[in-house]
Amino acid sequence: MLVLLFALARLGAILVPLNWRLAAAEHKTILSDCSPKWIAFDADFESHACELGVPTLGKSLIEKAEPNGNDDDDILIVYTSGTTGMPKGVVLTQSALLWNGYNSIQAHDLSQSDHVLAVLPMFHVGGLNNQTLPALLTGATVTLHRRFDAALWLADVAARRPTTSLLVPATLQAVISHPAWAATDLSSLRMLNAGSMVVPDSQIRAFHARGVPVGQIYGCTETAPIATVLLKEDAVRKLGSAGKPALHCELKLVEGEVWVRGPNVMRGYWNDAKATAAALTPDGWFRTGDLARVDGEGYYWIIGRLKDVIISGGENIYPAELENVLADCPQIAEAAVIGVMDSKWGEAACACVVTKEKMNEQEVLKLFEDRLAKFKHPRRVVFVDSLPRNAMGKVQKAELKRLVNAA
Repeated sequence: MLVLLFALARLGAILVPLNWRLAAAEHKTILSDCSPKWIAFDADFESHACELGVPTLGKSLIEKAEPNGNDDDDILIVYTSGTTGMPKGVVLTQSALLWNGYNSIQAHDLSQSDHVLAVLPMFHVGGLNNQTLPALLTGATVTLHRRFDAALWLADVAARRPTTSLLVPATLQAVISHPAWAATDLSSLRMLNAGSMVVPDSQIRAFHARGVPVGQIYGCTETAPIATVLLKEDAVRKLGSAGKPALHCELKLVEGEVWVRGPNVMRGYWNDAKATAAALTPDGWFRTGDLARVDGEGYYWIIGRLKDVIISGGENIYPAELENVLADCPQIAEAAVIGVMDSKWGEAACACVVTKEKMNEQEVLKLFEDRLAKFKHPRRVVFVDSLPRNAMGKVQKAELKRLVNAA
């Protein structure tokens, strides 16, 4: 995939990375939107690819093409997961990837002597653009895993001695929970970065206790993805913060919403002028839909999604704050917080919980004592077997609300 990306960049052509977890019908929906000329795949996906009705990319086609790509050419269309409606194709230019690379070099403090262990899927900008491409831009070494496996990650940290890696909350937890965690030598890691809107403090502390500082990256597909960075030197002092604007980014809060501007921001959404106009201002600011606060030193703290806010008795409650508390409980496998109708408060928080060990409602509610203001505490706890997720793994809160209301 990396070789193909570089080849297409030389030609001025565009790559559309496909999430291999999607069904053929979902791929057909994406392909009907972007209308690719060819499809490339490896042997494992040959039968699936043949269902999609797109001609196979042959080596001779590339050999015959003239290299005339430039910085302003579109290079990637990455389809966002969207919790409702159809995924949108985010268009990123070659220049956006380059500037994002510079942001990444600062965020990960990359140099030629680094060895990056890359384990996140490259059909997402997090796996492709956050560390992998910037490491190659820097001249660092990259070890790629075909897919994330906690045992293999730990084994390769011990054997291959990487200096840095990038994980997300689910993979952080898998590593920490693995039987080999305590005995694995992590001393080669000068730092780790976590990429997500909110990373549970408990996961960060687990690595800090092992002498590995955990920085943080905040951003989204539309920002290629790096918008803010928490540098290694601030990892302990500002634990849980998303950091400050990346080297080549501007940030501002508009009624609490994070707006981002910089050369790494998308050109727009493919074939969707209406969505592009709604997301990008005429002077280049991208409205993220995420809510944040800024402390006195200019560090950003992400507190939730604009559309997720629960208004209870006139007070705003952001589900991410409650979900962070639930994520700290070892008896809970996963959890999500939604707003439900309440006769007294208008709306109230409801915690939807998947447990590893049996818990009752009072035990869950007790987790919030002395952690959050009383008005933020859930008024209801619902135990479920699993959380509904879309093909990209995001919790579908609209579906979760429907299930809770129907119960």
